[in-house]
Amino acid sequence: MHSVVPSPKQTGTKTRASVSPFWKRQFHTWHWMSSAICLVGMVLFAITGITLNHAGAIEADPDTQTREATLPAALLSELRGAPHSDLQNAPKTWLENEFDIELDGRRPEWSDAELYVPLPRAGGDGWIAVDLTTGETLYEDIDRGPIAFLNDLHKGRDTGPAWSWFIDIFALACVVFCITGLLLLQIHARKRRSTWPIVGAGLVIPLFLILFLMH
Repeated sequence: MHSVVPSPKQTGTKTRASVSPFWKRQFHTWHWMSSAICLVGMVLFAITGITLNHAGAIEADPDTQTREATLPAALLSELRGAPHSDLQNAPKTWLENEFDIELDGRRPEWSDAELYVPLPRAGGDGWIAVDLTTGETLYEDIDRGPIAFLNDLHKGRDTGPAWSWFIDIFALACVVFCITGLLLLQIHARKRRSTWPIVGAGLVIPLFLILFLMH
């Protein structure tokens, strides 16, 4: 009785096909799910990567609005006698209603003569100042436009904790997308000989730029 010895070609094929169908399905599932989650975010971050890289060439025309008012005497007295920490409820409510702003979570800066509250936000800036002697209040709001807003979303600048959490989750989804993509490349590489040279180019090109062309 003659035993059948598998040819080297058959052995190599079996080795290459060692990934079970179950894991192949898992890789495909996690890859498409992570790509679906990342799709809009990746487009946003790619576009804002271009706008940030050419920020000096993109002209901005900030819109600045200034408003003035006088804090009522009773509220001014309350403000003067308050400990220099958070704003008291009554003066805070009056400022929010008068200037249509939100002061929750803002950190006031106190001096003997003035209360100053910075109001930074994505795509703009602002501040409000109250003269503790006269009650004169000045509010300024600066809107730097939609491109600045998108750029600040990219950087997570003055966007609040919710957006910070989104960036972390989005980054994790991108890692899953890339790792499952790498695993799928490994599975299908034998059918596409250019796979690993292209992957290698993705590493070598930025490494070359960093080592030799950055100053």
